[in-house]
Amino acid sequence: MAEIAVVVGATGAFGTAITRRLAAHGLRVVAVGRGGSTLSALAAETPGVIPCTADIASDDAVARIAAALPEGVVRIAVHGPGLDAPGGIDTIETAALTAAVNVKAGGMLRLARAVDARLAPNSRLVAIAGHYGLEPVPYATAPGVANAALINLCRQLGLALGARGVTAHAIAPGPADTERLWRIAERRAGQDGRTAADVIDAMKAQSPIGALTTPDQVAWAVSLLLAPEAAVMTGSTLMLDAGRRHGLP
Repeated sequence: MAEIAVVVGATGAFGTAITRRLAAHGLRVVAVGRGGSTLSALAAETPGVIPCTADIASDDAVARIAAALPEGVVRIAVHGPGLDAPGGIDTIETAALTAAVNVKAGGMLRLARAVDARLAPNSRLVAIAGHYGLEPVPYATAPGVANAALINLCRQLGLALGARGVTAHAIAPGPADTERLWRIAERRAGQDGRTAADVIDAMKAQSPIGALTTPDQVAWAVSLLLAPEAAVMTGSTLMLDAGRRHGLP
């Protein structure tokens, strides 16, 4: 029977890298995005990819994703949409915060419900969270709150589905070298007279190895969870933050 992967946020930097890596592993990948030429191009250039237009922020996505699944078992379902919700704790709008939680935690729950009937022992549910969910900073309120909720939800999914042999995992990258991060850096630079490159350099300096996370590293971590031995990690969070977290797990 065919093994299937589902990747939500497939057209983002993380999602594209994850989609390509899982397809290279021989999985048929249902690539979920809000549509457009980028989703079509990803499907056209990557063998085994099935495009699925759906907005994970809406409950309609449950039926859309379920209908796009080909025959077979969902081996891994990855929730990886990014957030671009500016504002620190003193300025963020309430609506922006609740929208971020809806995309991250609500979206993960919708994905789990969309694939539930196709899960089997050794299936994986994976959420791309972020280290701000565990190491909060006041200038990144939405990522901190939304990713904390997402990490908690993964633990709950692991508890609920463990008896079926299905495991749930969170991956928490640090700031990633993507176009999204550079947009954030440009906004922050405009607030205090620095350049975007200065902001990026300051982010790198927060890592003991002076590094940002890359999309390919996140995709590697996702593929690592395909191993049967990864089942013992259910409910846990895999840190890919280049050493930024200071507290013990």
